[in-house]
Amino acid sequence: FEGILNGTSNFVLGRMEKGLDFASAVAEAQALGYAEADPTADVEGFDVRLKVVILANELLGANLKPADVSCIGISKLSPTDIQTAARTESRWKLIGSAVRNADGTISGSVAPQQLPLGHPLAGVNGATNAVSLNTELLGSVTVTGPGAGRMETAYALLSDIVAIHTAHPPEFAKEAA
Repeated sequence: FEGILNGTSNFVLGRMEKGLDFASAVAEAQALGYAEADPTADVEGFDVRLKVVILANELLGANLKPADVSCIGISKLSPTDIQTAARTESRWKLIGSAVRNADGTISGSVAPQQLPLGHPLAGVNGATNAVSLNTELLGSVTVTGPGAGRMETAYALLSDIVAIHTAHPPEFAKEAA
């Protein structure tokens, strides 16, 4: 799989495409509630690295730990990098990915990648997440959804709580049944 797994970084890169410098784009993300007061986990890829570990372990049966996933964030991308990509009909995205190697091991990485505009992840804009999965039956499938914001985070947390409760109902519910 490969994906845009952090809406804040995606928002920042999009604002940089519109001419903002990195610091101004991060400040705007903070003002809109997409980025934390300390955006390090978002812009340095640490948040994405944790998501790569979770997805690789769940989807690919890996046993990765965060230290196993190489990680480069977006903070070193300059306005010149962004403008050069636009001139070559591509754009920068922070991509988290994992692959099964020929020997059966799983490798994960997080890094900015310059994607051609025709790539399925290149058109994902704003504080949006997307993941492309390579399947045997359907080929490549890309799923998108909200990736940053207070309401989105709260909804994701509530969904996780409901899923955990459904999978592991409390003892008193079992006794009542």
